[in-house]
Amino acid sequence: MHIADQSGALAAQRKPFYAQLYVQVLVAITVGILLGHFYPSVGESMKPLGDAFIKLVKMIIAPVIFLTVTTGIAGMSDLQKVGRVAGKAMLYFLTFSTLALIIGLVVANVVQPGAGFNIDPATLDASTISNYAAKAHDQSVTGFLMNIIPSTIVGAFADGDILQVLFFSVLFGIALALVGDKGTPVLNFLQALTTPIFKLVSVLM
Repeated sequence: MHIADQSGALAAQRKPFYAQLYVQVLVAITVGILLGHFYPSVGESMKPLGDAFIKLVKMIIAPVIFLTVTTGIAGMSDLQKVGRVAGKAMLYFLTFSTLALIIGLVVANVVQPGAGFNIDPATLDASTISNYAAKAHDQSVTGFLMNIIPSTIVGAFADGDILQVLFFSVLFGIALALVGDKGTPVLNFLQALTTPIFKLVSVLM
């Protein structure tokens, strides 16, 4: 009887297919393509809505990462597990970053965006192009790794730099785990704060 009640509760909680996030995303992409093709003026007028949604998502990313990573690490009693999880996370990040780079290179060479525009090079801002090229050449592995370390904690969150927020979250979570019982009030507060933050995510999504 108890199992039947649980099954009924799960069935009641299961969303209909049209309420699933991936279905809504696919529908939105399809509608956006159709609007852009047949009614470009309508699509242009709706651009502020898309920009506002992107800003809202960017606003919530840093707090979600901080709370999730910090409470996850601080809640682990064995810091060796933290090291393994961090190693796997870094491996996944590097793997998917490499895949994204490969896909970007393939798509850029196949699609060739910008081809056929016949832009006059004389109309381009040479200083902007040279500055962009200089920054690209100056970027190295050492520079990339050093950029992960934030100058200030507030700056990492204010700038929305995900890697810097992730780096601080890992360190803060390890520190909370190391202080033991003294860090319990802080951990409890962060865990309590996670609930409304994730509720906000569900509202936005």
